[in-house]
Amino acid sequence: MKMQFGVLAFLVTLSAIESGIASPNTVPAFLWSPHLQGGNGGMDEAVNYQVMSAKDLVDSVFTQGGWSNILCSVKKVEQPVVDVALVFIGRELLSFDVSSKRNSEPSLVNTLNGLFTASNFSLAFPYIAAPEEERMESLLLSGLKQACSHNVGVSNIVFSDSCFVEDGMIQKLSDLQSFKDHLLARKETRKKGETDLVVLCSEGSESNSQSGQSHSERESISELVSSVEQSGSKYTALYVSDPYWYTSYKTLQRFLAESGTGNSTVGVVTTCDELCKFKSSLLEGILVGIVFLLILISGLCCMAGIDTPTRFETPQDS
Repeated sequence: MKMQFGVLAFLVTLSAIESGIASPNTVPAFLWSPHLQGGNGGMDEAVNYQVMSAKDLVDSVFTQGGWSNILCSVKKVEQPVVDVALVFIGRELLSFDVSSKRNSEPSLVNTLNGLFTASNFSLAFPYIAAPEEERMESLLLSGLKQACSHNVGVSNIVFSDSCFVEDGMIQKLSDLQSFKDHLLARKETRKKGETDLVVLCSEGSESNSQSGQSHSERESISELVSSVEQSGSKYTALYVSDPYWYTSYKTLQRFLAESGTGNSTVGVVTTCDELCKFKSSLLEGILVGIVFLLILISGLCCMAGIDTPTRFETPQDS
């Protein structure tokens, strides 16, 4: 246990030192399990400080995290049986929140801290770059199909309604209580050696307040993990903050909220400084130059198209 706390302390310390790496486009991911003993290479705890893409994160979860052995039927004999693979896709946490003492979600960070350090096996990925096109849940589903090919050993796959997946065969649940009821029912019907994949996507604090939902990300994680533990099921869990949703939607939402009429916040620059004026003048010059260049080219083409005789006959004397 002391070693696990030391690893997390090292994570926080080094993250604070390397805070220049963290940006609004990087988010953290944590993988843990109280029932597994090490992954590939026999490592029980590890931290990957490389800035990696969301697709590389999914690949690392299936390789380093051993999920290919857990979720693929052919490889199940190589890994201890896990009843449930939980995935929490958040919308709030940033890489900066993990390293900074003044983070925006202290309760969520503390909850993840407790689950992470109390586990026998854990992996941390502090810097995940935003994907270009796909969302995290889509990348996860694609990674599962790629890792397991035609031998997917997941007996039951469940996503929340807030997850964006195009597979119409996947079962979806509406709220947290539905997930609890589902896990309880699966505890009774699950056959020995089967593994369920449960994916819960958060809608963000703004969406929760608008829709009247009272469960925050911290509460959802705590209650779902507690429900699994109380049922006696063995589990492994992954938390990742969806970088695609944050960079493509929330950043735009905040920008519009801050720059809107009457909603400007302190520190939002609304004037054009010297650099702004230089760039605008340069752009104006380029546009004017392009217009004159088009006029010149058009004139030369017209002159080249004039077909006049090169010589004239001398008039005959009458």
